[in-house]
Amino acid sequence: GKAIGRPKSATFRTADVVGLDTLAHVSKSLYDRLQDDPHRELFDPPAFMKALIEQGALGAKTRAGFYKKTRGPDGQSVILMLDPATGEYVPQPKVNIPSLGLARTMDDLQERLRALVYAKDRGGEFLWESLSATMRYAASCIPEIADNVVEVDRAMRWGFGWELGPFETWDALGFRNVCDRMVADGHALPEVAQKLYDAEADGWYASDAGKHHYFDVASGDRAPVPTRPEFIVLADKKAAGAVVLESPDATLIDLGDDVACLEFHTKMNTIGPGIIQMMHKSMDIVEKDWRGLVIGNQADHFSVGANLLLVLNEIDDDNFEDVDWMCSQFQNTNQRMRYSTRPVVAAPHGMTLGGGCEVVLGANRVAAAAETYIGLVELGAGVIPAGGGCKEFVRRIHEGVPDNPHVDLFPLVRRVFEMVGMAKVATSAREAIELGFMDHEDEVVMNRDHVIHEAKQKVLAMDIDGYRPGRPLENMRVVGEAGYAAIQAGLHNMAAGGYITEYEKFIGGKLAYVLCGGAVSSSARVSEQYILDLEREAFMSLVAEPKTQERMEHILKTGRPLRN
Repeated sequence: GKAIGRPKSATFRTADVVGLDTLAHVSKSLYDRLQDDPHRELFDPPAFMKALIEQGALGAKTRAGFYKKTRGPDGQSVILMLDPATGEYVPQPKVNIPSLGLARTMDDLQERLRALVYAKDRGGEFLWESLSATMRYAASCIPEIADNVVEVDRAMRWGFGWELGPFETWDALGFRNVCDRMVADGHALPEVAQKLYDAEADGWYASDAGKHHYFDVASGDRAPVPTRPEFIVLADKKAAGAVVLESPDATLIDLGDDVACLEFHTKMNTIGPGIIQMMHKSMDIVEKDWRGLVIGNQADHFSVGANLLLVLNEIDDDNFEDVDWMCSQFQNTNQRMRYSTRPVVAAPHGMTLGGGCEVVLGANRVAAAAETYIGLVELGAGVIPAGGGCKEFVRRIHEGVPDNPHVDLFPLVRRVFEMVGMAKVATSAREAIELGFMDHEDEVVMNRDHVIHEAKQKVLAMDIDGYRPGRPLENMRVVGEAGYAAIQAGLHNMAAGGYITEYEKFIGGKLAYVLCGGAVSSSARVSEQYILDLEREAFMSLVAEPKTQERMEHILKTGRPLRN
């Protein structure tokens, strides 16, 4: 699974999701057609899998396959596994593989792979046997199934969700070390691998200053890795010397054409003082000499939000003033982006939650990967959005309707309240547009590898069109105390019915107060800064609550929200 850079569903769970009948059809097709393949028998499904199919246990669609989802005695969901020896479903045992536990502490995939493959336990032995066979088979199929190793690696990354293809994996483990171990195990090296080994090469790939080459089997020499202008690789840009400014938390990179990109690189791209400071410094640089700024990265996720551990540590040390300062600085940063003299385009992908979502809301435009999961999920941590998220929705509601006192804003406010209060996350960029996290003028990018390029093109287009910044609004309509009372009544009924806890009712009241504009009449007009101040005040009052601190601690320990 994820430990070796594969989908988290790993092998058998993936088979269940695909369907055992589908897997069997594909296997039969390969078995029938690959008459001369030395590994042909591997495509004949084992007897226990054929038995499952005959029983109608086809995987997730029948709720039973290699795994079976059922209910335990306490009514909780339980996932059992198939015992192939007996054909019965049994509880999953605890597996103790020391090397796997160690590898999970390593962030770098190549480091993890080396730690696992060269481990002297059963996990290391199993993984070596599996990867060794896969790498030898892939090499033996060149040039039959593809002209070069690049196409095979790309097929496995793009089509099967591997982080490294078989030849990239070979290099990560050490090309010559792997070859020596294969020979020591009694295996002959595939012809192309032997040719590369005899040339005293160190790997299938070689890189220099951001330029990548691969071993071309046909010519026996190095050739440039095929690429397209839509593929902007930030790591290659940095290797080529395109770094404008860097810190431990973020790097400002020159994308060319006077467009810069601010790349976050904290763990899970959580947002703390270091990133906020780099956002300010990047804006200083871009507003002087550049055409615009892209905010994006090429990690697994754009950003999972604020650094909760840092917030909790400050609270434990009674440094509430520092928390308030960080919140204020984050608000100011996002406001500065929205009203910058240069266009700012966010390029989100993957999980874009909490503070990460607020960065996107603060940008002038968005070019998002189709698979972007975006939402304001702060209520799960016992707080409300306070980096400009609430303000931005109040602003969007105001600008989205005619400036007429007879137009009722409450249905729109209630919709936002329900979305944020339920911590709803858009499951795609298309849904993000429907929910209001993105505008209809924003772009959905189907190929995730093109996101940075498309964001850059959006910056250039805005600059060519004569981009002019707006100004913070000073006269936004709000629903005021009448709307707040209506939402409070709904919260009271939900708590009385047992749908939410008393503390969730309390947090919901704080959120409603901000979204409704506070203690003002329904005819009042307020400024963006006024809503930002309400946000921050509500946030600071909540972080001081023991129940909020319990929620934060629970998320950090388990990765799941606590309903207290």
